[in-house]
Amino acid sequence: MKTFPMFLQMQGRRVVIAGGGEQAAQKCRLILKTQARITLLAPALDPELTDLHAEGRIDWSAAPIRADDFADTALVFIATGCPATDSSLHALAKEAGATVNVVDQPDLCDAITPSIVDRSPVVVAIGTEGTAPVLARQIKTRMEELLEPRLGDLAALAGRLRGRAAARLGPRMRRDLWRWVFNGPARTEHARGGERAAARMIKQAIDTASFGAETTGSVALVGAGPGCKDLITMRGVQRLQEADVIFYDRLVDPEILDLARRDAERVYVGKAPGCHHWPQEKICGVLVAAARQGKRVVRLKCGDPGVFARGAEEVDALTAAGIAYEIVPGVTAASAASAALGGFLTERGTCDTLLLATGQYQDAGKGPEWINSLQPGTRVALYMGVGSAAQIAEGLAKAGLQDKVTIDIVSRAQQPDQVIAHCTPQTLVQVTSDQGIEAPAILFLTWPHGAAPVQHTSQHTAPQPAKALALS
Repeated sequence: MKTFPMFLQMQGRRVVIAGGGEQAAQKCRLILKTQARITLLAPALDPELTDLHAEGRIDWSAAPIRADDFADTALVFIATGCPATDSSLHALAKEAGATVNVVDQPDLCDAITPSIVDRSPVVVAIGTEGTAPVLARQIKTRMEELLEPRLGDLAALAGRLRGRAAARLGPRMRRDLWRWVFNGPARTEHARGGERAAARMIKQAIDTASFGAETTGSVALVGAGPGCKDLITMRGVQRLQEADVIFYDRLVDPEILDLARRDAERVYVGKAPGCHHWPQEKICGVLVAAARQGKRVVRLKCGDPGVFARGAEEVDALTAAGIAYEIVPGVTAASAASAALGGFLTERGTCDTLLLATGQYQDAGKGPEWINSLQPGTRVALYMGVGSAAQIAEGLAKAGLQDKVTIDIVSRAQQPDQVIAHCTPQTLVQVTSDQGIEAPAILFLTWPHGAAPVQHTSQHTAPQPAKALALS
C-alpha cells in the first residue's frame, strides 16, 4: 500500500478549508458530517457557504491567508479552484506542519479523501490511492446496496449495551452474543423498523445468555482453495473470522490468513513431501486439545479438505474425542488446474469419466494402481505426481498406452508463478526436468473417446477407493 487507511478523531478538532467556491463546498459538506469545527479561508463565499456561515455552522475569515491560519489543525483542504493558488497555499500549510489535501492534485496530498458509505457509527471508506475514482464510486454503490439504512443505529445500540454485556458475560460469550446480534433475528427485526423489539431481544439475550452460544469447542476443516486468496469460499472466510486458533498448511497463501480475525492464534503445521515437520498424529492431537479448551478451531487445508488431504484421519480423531466438527469444501487443485488450461475436467463426447488419483506409490515395486481404469473417454487427474514422473511414464509404456494418452501439467495453478506444460508419456520426464516443474502440480492424463481400447499388458492391483475416486 502507498497509503495507509486510518480513521481520524474529529470531535472538537479544527479543519481548515481554503476556498469559497464549489470545490470548497464539496469538502465542507463532507466534514459537516463529523463533529469537527470548520474554518473557511476565502475573500468571498458562494451562496451555500454564506448560508452555512450565517447559521453558525462554519467559521469564515476573509483576511489574507498566512501560515498561522493552518496551525493546530486536524486536516487542511486546499480547494480554491486555481492550481497556482492551491500550490502556494499548500506551501503555507506545510510550513505550519498541517496534514493537507489539495483537490485534484494528488502529488500534493498527504491525505486522500475516500469514497464513503455512511451508516454512522458504521463507516466504510473506499480508496484507490487516487488512481481510479470511478471504480471507488462503483464499489461505494455496491456497499450502499449491501448495508441496510438502519445498520448504524443497530451498531450504536450495540455500543450502548457493551457495558451491560461485559458485566454479565465472559469474552467468549460476548463474541457469541455479537455474532448472534449481527447475524440473527435481532438484526432482521431492526432492519424492518422494529428498533424497540430488537433492543428488547438483545437485552434479554444478555441477561439470560440465551442466544445459542457454544459452551464447548468445535473444529472446522476449511478448504483454502489452490492457493490464491480469492478462491477461498465465503463460508471459509466466515469461519476464519470466527476462529480462536487456526492450524494451517505449508501451501496456504499467507494473504488468506489476513482474512482471519486479527487476534486469532495462527499455528503453522506445514508438511512437505518427505519432510513432515508435524506428524499427522500430532496435528490430530492439537485439534482435539484446542477444541477441549472451548476454542473455535479452524484446520485450514490447501485445496479441498476431502481430496488427498488426510481429512478423514482428523475427523476420526475428533469423532473419537466427541468434538463437533464441520467440513467446509474448497476449490480442489484439479479444478483450478483445469481452469488454468482453459478447459474442463469433463467434456461431452471427449471425456466423460474423471478419476482423481495420487501419483505417490505405497509400494515402489508395483506400478500405478489407477492405470487399469484408463479407457477411452477417461481423464486421470494425478495429484503429487511430479516426483513419480519416471514411474508414471514407465507404467503407461508397459500398459501400451504411450500412444493413446496425452498429458497436460499445471504447476502452482492460479498463482502468479503458475507453469503450464504439455507432453506425451515418452517426453514426460524430459519436460518436467527442462521446464523446472515442481510440486504442487497436477498431471492430467487424457484418453479421449474415439481411440480404440488396448489390452493392458502389465499386472496391477485393483484401484483402492482410499486412493482414487472415479466420478462419471
